[in-house]
Amino acid sequence: MRALLVVNPRATTTSERSRDVLVRALRSAVDLTVSYTERRGHATKLARDAAESGIDLVVTLGGDGTVNEAVNGLLTAPAALADLPGSIADRVPTLAVVPGGSTNVFARALGMPRDWADGTSVILDGLRDGRHRVIGLGRADDRYFTFTAGLGWDAATIRRVEQARQRGRTSTPALYMRSTIGQFLVGMDRKNPPMTLEWPGETPDTELGTVIVQNTAPWTYVGDRPVHLNPDASFDRGLDVTALRKLTVPSSARTVTQLAWRAGDPRGKQVLRRHDVTEFTVVASRPQAFQLDGDYLGERQKVHFVSVPCALRVIC
Repeated sequence: MRALLVVNPRATTTSERSRDVLVRALRSAVDLTVSYTERRGHATKLARDAAESGIDLVVTLGGDGTVNEAVNGLLTAPAALADLPGSIADRVPTLAVVPGGSTNVFARALGMPRDWADGTSVILDGLRDGRHRVIGLGRADDRYFTFTAGLGWDAATIRRVEQARQRGRTSTPALYMRSTIGQFLVGMDRKNPPMTLEWPGETPDTELGTVIVQNTAPWTYVGDRPVHLNPDASFDRGLDVTALRKLTVPSSARTVTQLAWRAGDPRGKQVLRRHDVTEFTVVASRPQAFQLDGDYLGERQKVHFVSVPCALRVIC
C-alpha cells in the first residue's frame, strides 16, 4: 500500500522527535512518502496530487485546518469529480488523521484518541485489520467541510482568535471565551439580524443573527468537554442547522450559559434548529464572517450548503 503523510510542521502537540517516531511506525506498515506543508492551502495540493498519482492512503498530522485542506484535495481530484457509478469514497484514497492540533474536533468526533501516539496505534491496527468507515461530508459552495461551518457570531469569534494567535497568543478555551464575549459586545450589529435561511420548497426563516451548520456532533470541544448544538448530528446523515433569531443580551446569555454548564443542547424561542437537512442556502443582507472547520475564510453574503453522503473512507 502506498501512502502519503502530510505534516503541518507547526502542529502544536507534536515535536520533531515525535514526528520521526510516527514516520518509522507508518513505514513499518506502508510504502510511505512524507511531505511538509509550507503555506496555507498547501495540504490541498499535496492531497490532490497524491490522489492523481494513485496513492492509496493519505495521513494527516496537524489540526482541523490541515484535515480540511487534505479532504478538499482528495474530493477535487479528477477521480472524485468524474461522473462514474458508485460513491465518491470508492474513487479517492482513504484518509487517516493523527491528532496534532489544539482541538482536533474531527478526529475526536471519529472516536480517535487525543494523543498522537495512541492515534497512530489505532491507524496501524486499522491498516492491519482492513478496518475503515465511510462518512458523509458537507459542502459550502465549492468547498467541503468535515464537521462544522458558520456565518456570523461564531465565525467572527474565530477571526478574533486567529488575530490574537498572530500576535503570539496561545489558543486556549479562555481565549475563545473572551473572544466570544468581546465579539458579541462590540463587534456586532445585534439590532438588525441580517441572515435568511432558504429551504427548497419551504418558507424561509428570516432575521437570523448567526447560523451554524454541523456535519457531526459535537459542534466543538472546550478542553475535554464536548459542546453540543445539535446532539443528533451525524456523519451518517444530512446536515444539522442551528440559528439564533435575535442576538439580544438575555437570550444570548442564556444560550452561552447552556453551552457552558450543560455542554450544549440550547433551547428557547430564539433558537432555530433543523436536523438531517440535504440542501439549503444562507443569504445575508450584508457581508458576514464565514468559517469552515474552524478556519476563518473571509466574509460572504450568500452560501449554498449541500450534504454529500458516502464521500470519504476514514480509518478510525
